[in-house]
Amino acid sequence: MKLTILGGGGFRVPLVYGALLGDRGEGRVTEVVLHDLDAGRLSAVTRVLAEQAAQMADAPEVTATTDLDEALRGADFVFSAIRVGGLEGRANDERVALAEGVLGQETVGAGGIAYGLRTVPVAVDIAQRVARLAPDAWVINFTNPAGLVTEAMSRHLGDRVIGICDSPVGLGRRIARVLGGNPKEAWIDYVGLNHLGWVRGLHIAGRDELPRLLADPDLLGSFEEGKLFGADWLQSLGAIPNEYLHYYYFNREAVRAYQQAEKTRGAFLRDQQAHFYEEMRDPGAHALAAWDRTRAEREATYMAENRESAGAGERDADDLSGGYEKVALALMRAIARDERTTLILNVRNRSTLSVLDAEAVIEVPCLVDANGAHPVAVAPLPEHATGLVCAVKAVEREVLAAAESGSRTTAVKAFALHPLVDSVNVARRLVEGYTDVHPGLAYLR
Repeated sequence: MKLTILGGGGFRVPLVYGALLGDRGEGRVTEVVLHDLDAGRLSAVTRVLAEQAAQMADAPEVTATTDLDEALRGADFVFSAIRVGGLEGRANDERVALAEGVLGQETVGAGGIAYGLRTVPVAVDIAQRVARLAPDAWVINFTNPAGLVTEAMSRHLGDRVIGICDSPVGLGRRIARVLGGNPKEAWIDYVGLNHLGWVRGLHIAGRDELPRLLADPDLLGSFEEGKLFGADWLQSLGAIPNEYLHYYYFNREAVRAYQQAEKTRGAFLRDQQAHFYEEMRDPGAHALAAWDRTRAEREATYMAENRESAGAGERDADDLSGGYEKVALALMRAIARDERTTLILNVRNRSTLSVLDAEAVIEVPCLVDANGAHPVAVAPLPEHATGLVCAVKAVEREVLAAAESGSRTTAVKAFALHPLVDSVNVARRLVEGYTDVHPGLAYLR
């Protein structure tokens, strides 16, 4: 089976390959094609993968190319993890927003809109190429903003594009662990959009154990989200929000922490990864060891500003392992081998949430089999959550409209309607600031 990885020179690709190395089942991936626009980054990541596969029999064969059509042709699965504009673009997203006193995070608020505006046209082109060159392929999208990009691609690929994220998986794992349950056996009632969802129940052996967690302040304060949001706020909500909702519930504190930080997250990762890729120019460097060292630092500093503003302390060691690569592998296995499973995924709504139309991409538990991912029925969201979901989905739709039409006016509308942008004039200045620094937004007129 052939897997094509778009963004194949990306730093986290070895996580995906490591998961593939652990899969010894029939029908596994035997061929991996890495595609990237940067040949130097491809070379660096290929070296890491070669060291990962050393001494392992029957490791998936790895090839690399800068030719997109060549990479897609004949693929069974396409894993998309591109970053349009690179980490320099992410750093600019943060800088422009923070100068206006609003959040610049890459998936939430102004930064997420800017990232989406320059990514959607590229993602649409990829979807159209997949439909032409590999019509039977399944696309697994990890490109951010994941829900928005998945919806853009679904207009050309239908249900054959599925978005993944490790945030809900990590959240469910942490809750189950605190409650003394096996995360693999727990049913997680999680509903929302990507980076905008809530756990409303966690069932172990048929019993919802979340009320027990919410009733115990000590238990609530013992894991990441409890430290981040505070036990009293979680008890008020009656649910456990995705960690990215910290940007909404504690927006002033988050913006202030980012403004006061020595470097934004994007600038930190830009400099850190630049050092790694520069190190890989030395043919004698130990690629896997350098990658491991860099990854450990990356994971330990994840959402550091939010944790500092909340007084949450350091991340627990068990939360430093990521997890999206395991979701991707489980998804591929379920489809390729009809190994039926349940995963939290980004898929078209159909009739799952009545407040949204059938084509809206949402993030919910799905039953996965050889025919793809099927969202399960869920109870309606409470009004406060419904309001946020509908508002952010409306913004996503304006981003899609702006990307399709090239309308600068529609782009301004997308920024102005977002709950974390507090002025139409700020929205106008954001569009001006972003078009000044991003060549990829030159299409907005």
